[in-house]
Order: sequence, then C-alpha cells, then structure tokens
Amino acid sequence: MARGRRTVGGIAAAVLVLAGYGVADAADVVPGVLTTDPPPAAAEPFPDVSLPGGDLVAPTVEGADAGAPAPTPAGLEALATEFADDYRRTGSFGLVVADAITGETLLDHDGATPRLPASSLKVLTAAAALDALGADRVLTTSAVQPAEGRVVLVGAGDVLLGAGESDPHEVVGRAGLADLAARTAAALAEQGTTSVQVDVDDSLFTGAVHHPDWQGIDLTFVMPVQALAVEAGRIGNAFVDDPALEAGAAFADALGEHGIEVVGNVGRRTVDPEAEVLGEVESATIGEIVRHTLKVSDNSVAEVLARLVAVERGATPDFAGATSAVRQQIAELGVDVSGVQIADGSGLSESNRVPAAVLVDVLRTAGGPDGASLHGLLPGMPVSGLDGTLADRLTGDAAGRVRAKTGTLIRAISLTGTVVTADGRPLLLSVLASDLEVGTALQARLAVDSLVRSLAACGCR
Repeated sequence: MARGRRTVGGIAAAVLVLAGYGVADAADVVPGVLTTDPPPAAAEPFPDVSLPGGDLVAPTVEGADAGAPAPTPAGLEALATEFADDYRRTGSFGLVVADAITGETLLDHDGATPRLPASSLKVLTAAAALDALGADRVLTTSAVQPAEGRVVLVGAGDVLLGAGESDPHEVVGRAGLADLAARTAAALAEQGTTSVQVDVDDSLFTGAVHHPDWQGIDLTFVMPVQALAVEAGRIGNAFVDDPALEAGAAFADALGEHGIEVVGNVGRRTVDPEAEVLGEVESATIGEIVRHTLKVSDNSVAEVLARLVAVERGATPDFAGATSAVRQQIAELGVDVSGVQIADGSGLSESNRVPAAVLVDVLRTAGGPDGASLHGLLPGMPVSGLDGTLADRLTGDAAGRVRAKTGTLIRAISLTGTVVTADGRPLLLSVLASDLEVGTALQARLAVDSLVRSLAACGCR
C-alpha cells in the first residue's frame, strides 16, 4: 500500500515538474518548442535595386591647384622666426621652402650651409637609384651549377628575399627561396642529381660590410652590407652576422625539403658568369624597393641601393665607390652638389653633410618635366598620420598634408618632402636641425613638427 502511494506521489511530482518546465519553455527561459511570443511577421520582399545606366567612370582626382595662392616670403619668414625662437630646438638649422608649382624658392634660411642630414640623405640615394637603375628594373637571384654536384646561390642585390614561397603582393619576400629551391631541385632531378654542396656568391659588393663611422647603437639599425639576404638580414630586433651565408643556409634547407640532399656546410665561392643557371627568382621593381626604403627608412636597403648605383656606373661597389656614384648621379640631374659630402647611403654616418637647398633642388627636379626618372620619389615618401615613419606624426588637421622623409640622429633632426597649405598650394620643404645638444633630439623633433604643422595650416600671406 505504501509502495502504491509512492508511485502515485511520484507521478504527481513529475506532472508538476513538467508543468513548471512547460511554463518556463513558453516564457523562453529554457530550451523548448513552446513560446508565448506572437508569431513572427512575414518576411518583406527584397527591394528591387536599380543600377545606374551607362559605363562606369573612374572618379577624377584633382592635381595641384595652380590657382591656389602661394605663401609670401614675409609670411614664411614669420614661421622661420618662430622656429628660430623655439626653446625646444638647440643648435642651428637650415630651412628652405619652395613653390612646388613654379619652383620658386620662397624662403631660404641658411639653406646653402652643409649640415648633418640624418635619414634625409636617403632622398639622394633614392633619387640616384631611380635615375641610374630605372624604376622598372628587377634584381634576379639565381642558383647556378659551376660543377657537377655543386650549386651556388648568386646574389644580385636583392636583400629582401623571403625564405618561403614568393609573394607577388609584397616587396619584402617578392622573391622566395622556396620557389628557387623548387625550380633548382627540378632541374637537378632531370640530371639525375640527388646530392649537392651549396655555396653562396655575394661578390657583387666589395669592401667593409660596416662603415667605420657606425659605432655602438648604430649597428642595431643596419645589417652588414652584402648582396644577398633574407628580409634584410633581420631576425626580430637584431641582424644576423652574415646575411649572405644565412640566405644560403635557408636555400639549402629548402632544397632538402624538395628531395635534394645537401652535404657539408654552406661556404663562399665566386662563380663564372657563364655557369649553368638552374633556377631564378625576381625581386620587386627598383621603384617599389625605393618606396619601401623611404617609407620605413630602411638603412640596409639604402646602402644596397647605393652600391647598385656604383655597379651600374662601373665604380667600385664599396662605401667610397657607392657614395661617389650617388653624388655623381645627382650632379648629372643638374643639381649643384658642391656642398655635398656623403659617407654612406643611409644617413647613419655623422660625417655626412648636405645643404637643405640641395635636397629641395632634388625634390624640384623630381616634380618637374625634366625629372621623369624620379617621378616615383615624392609619392614614395611617408604620409603624415597615415604610414611609414610619419604614421604617428603630424596627425589631426595636418594628416595627409605632408609627404616627407624623416631623419633622426642623436644630434640631428630633419624632414624633407612636400607640404600642402590650407589654401591648397603644394610646397617643397627641407628643414635640417643640426648640432643639437645631446639628449634634445626628441624635443627638436617636436619643434620641427610644430613648424611643419603651422606651414600646413597657414596661408602665410
């Protein structure tokens, strides 16, 4: 009898539980099919879309406004006086501003005095490379077979190789060693070769791999200058000791992944130019490489570009030959280089001296009708508040109005490029603040930015 009561009680309890769950289900508190919500409204038909008739037309982008008023020399002198009195800037400075449309110099404050340019020197290196090599030139890295059982990786100046597959959308890694290894392995397989010794030939460049002026912290900003490297020899925040051999090792590893046994250690060997080519990969164009160099202020690639100018001109591809070749190339553009002293291609050396007027002359040439070879120079520079070394500088109202090469050393701050005023007038600018007191570079850069911000915001009439 007790057992029957327990059974009836259990059934009653179950009913109560189920009833409670049903209420919760209807209220959408717990999962279930019941609901007290009203049924959903019927779906509305998708609206008709009417496309505009006619052919698609690309938007028109207006160029420089030749009718926009230019600043007056008196207006610019007022800005120069403010900069001269800026307590944040120690030492001395050169400042030149020119009209980008007419080419007329509007302001010249000590612009003829050679000063330490820092990375504004890259403007000269980039211009020389574009003019000497051509913007469409590519650099071909090859694997050759000088003898049976031996493969040599030959560098042609592409130090932006990738260790993996080639990436057609990037400048760094446009040419991939994995692709080169695949092509080389296929050629070896056709010969029946399954085992090779791998060497590198980086003999395109000669001389010291570090400039004697580069000391201490400088060496953390540039790789040993060689004609062959993976991603400019960088690993994290440091550079490998021997970029060419490291590239050779990466190539050897890739060969192994494609079924070719690599014996021995990677060494160096200079090969005959007529050696049989097993495979090749091509870099980005010189124009793209120059743009990369200017945007991120790549010291390593700048040094390589200077040496490539020397090779093109038949000069010795070392520091002395490269810098002499860059200087001569700039002179042949019609720029007076009598005050120019170049020690390296990147601007790291404190022996470099360039007048601000020379830098503006190069910009003037690049924007003029006679500077067709340099037309990629100005568009390749960092844009204020947007990218490169100006991504976080000159933001706000000045964003997008400045395209310029930055420069920073312990005793020098520079900015060289173009500025569009509030009236829409494009200007050419180079400001070189040098002889800074040690420890004041950051505040000098803030002063330079204030000057350029004022120039962008002004009518200056």
